[in-house]
Amino acid sequence: MTVTKHSAFWDDLAKDLDDPEFLREYVVESMRIATIDSVVNAIDDAREAAGLSKAELARAIQKEPATIRRLLSSENSNPTLGTLAEVAAALGLRITVEPIPNAEQGHITRPLLEGRAADPQKLARHLDKLRIPKSKVPA
Repeated sequence: MTVTKHSAFWDDLAKDLDDPEFLREYVVESMRIATIDSVVNAIDDAREAAGLSKAELARAIQKEPATIRRLLSSENSNPTLGTLAEVAAALGLRITVEPIPNAEQGHITRPLLEGRAADPQKLARHLDKLRIPKSKVPA
């Protein structure tokens, strides 16, 4: 029965992705979540590697410790680029922008520009995989 429910979810999502406006919002939101998660996880890994507590990192950028706790602990984190840049700098890092690999552009860039996907279900599954931390992706 789980397979049926799971399949129904993907089928429904694929139908919703036929709407160009929904598709664009879904792709943008999926990329936003995946990008923020990736950056925040890299920052937290660097903090741990540096042997800094969250409070020590907060003091380094003159923020309240709660700011760093929320940034690194919240599943609903939506930090500003400025905050991420400050925290990264305190850890000897820089936030950069990189191109999406050509193989992924068909899943991300093309649907955004065209407002449609050749295979909406494949698009949905690809975006779902981006949201899962690489350490948790099944082989």
